[in-house]
Amino acid sequence: MNLSLQILAATESNFVVRLFEFVISILGWIGLPREVSVPLIMILLVLGTMLGACSYAIWLERKLAAWIQDRVGPNRVGKWGLLQPIADGAKFLLKEDIIPAHVDKVLFVIAPTISVFTTMLALAVVPLGPTTLGEDFQFMIAPKIDIGIVFLFSVTSLAVYGIILGGWSSNNKYSALGGLRSSAQVVSYEIPLGMSVIGIALMAGSLNLETVVDAQAQGGLFGWNIWYQPLAAGIFFLAALAESNRLPFDLPECEQELIGGYHTEYSALKFGMFFLGEYTHVFTVSFLCSVLFLGGWHFPFIAEPASVGMLATVLKIGVLLTKVFGVIVLIMLLRWCLPRFRFDQLMGLCWKVLIPLSLGNMLCVMVVREFELSWLWLPVSSAVLFCTAGVLGFRPIAPSNRRARPVETLVAHH
Repeated sequence: MNLSLQILAATESNFVVRLFEFVISILGWIGLPREVSVPLIMILLVLGTMLGACSYAIWLERKLAAWIQDRVGPNRVGKWGLLQPIADGAKFLLKEDIIPAHVDKVLFVIAPTISVFTTMLALAVVPLGPTTLGEDFQFMIAPKIDIGIVFLFSVTSLAVYGIILGGWSSNNKYSALGGLRSSAQVVSYEIPLGMSVIGIALMAGSLNLETVVDAQAQGGLFGWNIWYQPLAAGIFFLAALAESNRLPFDLPECEQELIGGYHTEYSALKFGMFFLGEYTHVFTVSFLCSVLFLGGWHFPFIAEPASVGMLATVLKIGVLLTKVFGVIVLIMLLRWCLPRFRFDQLMGLCWKVLIPLSLGNMLCVMVVREFELSWLWLPVSSAVLFCTAGVLGFRPIAPSNRRARPVETLVAHH
């Protein structure tokens, strides 16, 4: 029985590899070398999938918002409103693309493309599935990059330039304020975002995301980094929300204060490109949370490192996408359940809470790694750091010494 299962797995694996080789040979007939055709296939697959996924992520968020607010949500176009994303995409393409006369036209047009390009480029080093199928095919656009985490953060940090240029080139006070808020917010939250991942790199011994996933998979369910680095997972998630301008950290486009923020003057396709960049960033954050802390494609008894064959590959992809979907739903629920922070609260949370906690967590991982202590000390240190921050941050409100003034006095002064 074991021999027959092994033959079936090998047959399935060979089928996938042969199908891949067939596509490569077709591209070779038109003059594309193998070094170009393999990444090209992955780029086309990722772009096509991401465009459709972002469209239906908007539909999902509208449905979740309607459920939370006791409404129906989109239900006019298609059954359950499933064709609404197609109608919205057609609307963006067919609407008149207005460029106001007072804007800097070159930068005004370039800004949305920067946001989309940088968020899409970040997906190049993110494992989108198991990375052990065959010798050439990997579920990554750019596999085996030893500085994958550094590349990812360096690319995603460039997305803020699209927002800054969009706000500045609009020649509008509200847009300029949104761009300035975004620059301060993104630059600040990059610090805890990067330091929270240093502990993961120290545990895996590499900055390669494939190695991080493999290290977790070899340890089983309790080898996932979420058990050893719960504080780092929380810091990373909060900082990533701020990086992607999602509620409760969407101060750059705060409609109650700035109308639309940095994209106030944008319409039609350029406005849609800003939206596409934001939702692509959400997908990237969800993939990273799953890969760095939730074991990636691994799940006990369903997707194990020893599993091979086409069925095992499909299960591994399904496990990873299920984890990503869960993180996306959590991000969407937070948007409709939490109020927006004030800007001073936003910056205070970063500089007074997240940065000290991430620095303390990084030092704890370094100590455990240097003295070869048990990894079980890490969740203990995370709990100690979290409780210490709670005690130091608790400040009882002092009673006010101001006495109430009579209404007649207030009226007389006005």
